[in-house]
Amino acid sequence: MASLGAVFFSGKAILIKLAYRYGTTSEVFLALRMAMAFPIFWLVYFFSRERIGQEKLNFREILQVAGLGFCGYFLSSYVDFLGLHYISVGLERIILYLTPAIVVIFSYFFLKKTITKFQWISMVVGYIGVTMAFLQDAMTNGQAAWIGMSLVFLSACLYSAYLIFAGEIVKKVGSIRLVTFASSFSALYSVIQMMFHHPQELLDQHLNVYLLSLINAGLCTVIPMMFIMLSVQRIGSALTSQAGILGPLSTIFMGWYFLGEEITFFQMAGLFLVVIAMWLLMKSQNSQSVN
Repeated sequence: MASLGAVFFSGKAILIKLAYRYGTTSEVFLALRMAMAFPIFWLVYFFSRERIGQEKLNFREILQVAGLGFCGYFLSSYVDFLGLHYISVGLERIILYLTPAIVVIFSYFFLKKTITKFQWISMVVGYIGVTMAFLQDAMTNGQAAWIGMSLVFLSACLYSAYLIFAGEIVKKVGSIRLVTFASSFSALYSVIQMMFHHPQELLDQHLNVYLLSLINAGLCTVIPMMFIMLSVQRIGSALTSQAGILGPLSTIFMGWYFLGEEITFFQMAGLFLVVIAMWLLMKSQNSQSVN
């Protein structure tokens, strides 16, 4: 489940790129994705055992969940969608795979957690890997690659902030309820955004855009989230995180197969460094938590 969750998540970028070929926009595709995912999340929550006996959220907790939905699902996804206009899906997934390193850095500044020398070295190696993978896009797309990389890196930072603050309230709210409520707020934000951005475009898309949105909502959003939560319950977060290595690797090969994107030496070398660095970083974090 952890491996499939990582692969399904990585397929999101492929679907976005395919939808762009039909002339859709980031705003439209994001709104369609979240609107279609909305009832699926609530269906999963309704049949989950976690729903039974839960305490009601107070107003402060509702605001926290609303903020998490804005930062972690809506804004993070939106800038990621925008970034995919400019860079390859392979580079996008490699940048997003830096999330553990960004979480460590944010925790250092905001939660005053220490960073070991080994962790610093791991993160430096990871950023060197991203730089190598970026060189390929920079040589092909020039300035556009810088824009795309900046947007996707911002997406990774926003999602890292979501992970940190979600970890502070998930025990109170519950994992499935948090995902359901946060994604519901994200769907609301997406609809509000479309009301100010040509709302008629939601009903004026190619049929394939709606099909891709449905696949994105179900196969690349709801199902992998549930798979990852279930895998954490069964094998723990450490092994689940390690299975995420399949994400960037599968994205590169799916980009080659479905989009015709070239697989280069720089890209594979950068991916290798990032994967090794993040694996070592997560391993060191797990050993610290055990100690």
